[in-house]
Amino acid sequence: MNPKERLRSYLEQRRELGESELVLDALDVDDVMRMLGALQGGAASPAPTPAVAPVASPAPNAGTQSEKPRDRPASNSVSPVSAPPSDDYHDVMRSLKADAPIKNSDAAPRKPVQSADGTEATPPIGPAGRLSIEGIVVPLGLRIERPVVPSAIGNEWRTLDAVTSAIAACRGCALVQSATRPVPGVGNPDADVMVIGEAPGEQEDLRGEPFVGPAGELLDKILSAIQLDRSTVYIANILKHRPPGNRTPLPDEVRACAPFLQRQIDLVQPKLIIALGNSAAHALLGTKLAMGKLRQQVHWYQGIPLVATYHPAALLRNDAWKRPTWEDVKLARRVLDATIRT
Repeated sequence: MNPKERLRSYLEQRRELGESELVLDALDVDDVMRMLGALQGGAASPAPTPAVAPVASPAPNAGTQSEKPRDRPASNSVSPVSAPPSDDYHDVMRSLKADAPIKNSDAAPRKPVQSADGTEATPPIGPAGRLSIEGIVVPLGLRIERPVVPSAIGNEWRTLDAVTSAIAACRGCALVQSATRPVPGVGNPDADVMVIGEAPGEQEDLRGEPFVGPAGELLDKILSAIQLDRSTVYIANILKHRPPGNRTPLPDEVRACAPFLQRQIDLVQPKLIIALGNSAAHALLGTKLAMGKLRQQVHWYQGIPLVATYHPAALLRNDAWKRPTWEDVKLARRVLDATIRT
């Protein structure tokens, strides 16, 4: 595909997402400058990327009240790593069938974060301003103190099994009439990471487990690339029953399922939430911003850091979103490592 055709394809993808502004989240500076040079009939020189100095961040967020101690056995926690697993980069991109080789943004060594006395310090995490992780400054996005969809029910569910039973008995919306079975959630009840998607698909509806179809296989590869797997995370969806034809969740369906998801979050108490796709990010953060404007930021959901990225099902349809997703999950890994060290 020549530069002009690639730029046209990219713009059509943004239009399909309903974005009126151009956010070049899947292209680097060199790509854009080559395209512009081709359109103008000449070669364009790459523009230098401005350096960003680290900005101090407030004290760590206190978070929400816990119903269980956060001191977990070592077997239930994820081992921190000093840097994202960049050696896996090209293997992962090949497994995702990326259409072009892409340089690894983590190849250059980073300067350690230092405290006032010159010693290496824990990267600060706070609810406002900016976040500095391993010398990289990341914008902090939306902060949600209370559930976007408040509910008076759910506190009586003392365990995840109780939530699962309540989901099976739910008749709060019409989805139970068309779905084969409920799809509550699966994974480690003491997980440090909670992955939240949109809704069950056909395979999930048949098996009663989230992310078991082609998108689930891709999710497993993505998690593996950042040293996570299904045994170390908890996976759930915004909706607990499949919408007909895998359509986008309706507002009343999101409201009906919100108490279940909220209680799952309360009981798991993750150190990080990864929201997959627009529907998940919108339901949790109470926004209609496109994913291009939500990704590459650290949002806060009731004291829990949240990183949003594209849904694996979208990656199966669009190769252009694979590299941004890889950058997002590397950010998620860095945030997780920082929270484990604090």
